[in-house]
Amino acid sequence: MRTWTLDIAAPGWKAAPEADAVCAALMAGDLVAVPTETVYGLAADATNGTACAKIFAAKGRPQFNPLISHVQTLDAALEHGVFDERALALAEAYWPGPLTLVVPKRPDSPISDLATAGLQTVALRVPVGPVMRFLAEKTGRPLAAPSANRSGKISPTRAEDVVVDLGPSLSFVIDAGACAVGIESTIVGLVDGTPRLLRPGGLAREDIERVLGQSLQGASPDMRPDAPAAPGMLTSHYAPDAAMILNASEVNAADGLLSFGADRLPGAESAQAEFNLSPAGDLAEAAANLFRAMRFLDAKGVRVIKVQFIPSFGLGEAINDRLRRAAAPRD
Repeated sequence: MRTWTLDIAAPGWKAAPEADAVCAALMAGDLVAVPTETVYGLAADATNGTACAKIFAAKGRPQFNPLISHVQTLDAALEHGVFDERALALAEAYWPGPLTLVVPKRPDSPISDLATAGLQTVALRVPVGPVMRFLAEKTGRPLAAPSANRSGKISPTRAEDVVVDLGPSLSFVIDAGACAVGIESTIVGLVDGTPRLLRPGGLAREDIERVLGQSLQGASPDMRPDAPAAPGMLTSHYAPDAAMILNASEVNAADGLLSFGADRLPGAESAQAEFNLSPAGDLAEAAANLFRAMRFLDAKGVRVIKVQFIPSFGLGEAINDRLRRAAAPRD
């Protein structure tokens, strides 16, 4: 594994020798850890079934769980998905951005059936982070890129998190520092007459509904657990090694504490370790810190993480979604 330490504010980074080497690795079917504004992605050529199979193997991810394909522009996305007026309106409003659209897959799209889990739909995103868009444009390939961690575990927001989880599986890791949003993209399904929020994420429900002019519904009631329509829909996901207790009312001496805001829970001063997601009670800051905080408390060796109440409006919906899945019973 090679590391490319990248300052995206520096001029000329696209002409660096490492850029050519990373693109060559992707074209050869290798795996590369790539920073985005949400989390670090485990990128591979989405048109190469063998490369996509490496993603599933490295993550220990079930192959019925589809992958998001990242492209450089809306025009590139139109080569792979069928966009109705709703999809076009959302793409034009929020791409590049932390929004994934699940739309019918074009019959002539070369995206691998393994990336789409054999579904007749495709999950597409144009990220804000310039690295993934640059690589997709330079290789001429959509890049399948789930979060760069073992399946079901805490998503990575720093390059060092990726190396700990997946180092031996990688050809390259691109280290561009911490991710700004820190929580995965929002996924919206637009495959029938009902727009559906398949996964809350870095773009708030309210912003999407404002563009659509209607409310988002949940996943289709006939969706099978072994055939999710999008990533991040499994019951147990994003899980630390420690057990998690949500909306805690008190803290004990052996507990880890995931706190939020200025108010202190009874017993907080006695916690074995604490991470405050946002002392100011800012939900965007809390989202950016969530996965780093969970990794921090896990590293302290606590057996139980108590989580303070976090409101569910705006980005709080996505934060609470991740926390519920992290706290769910595990196989």
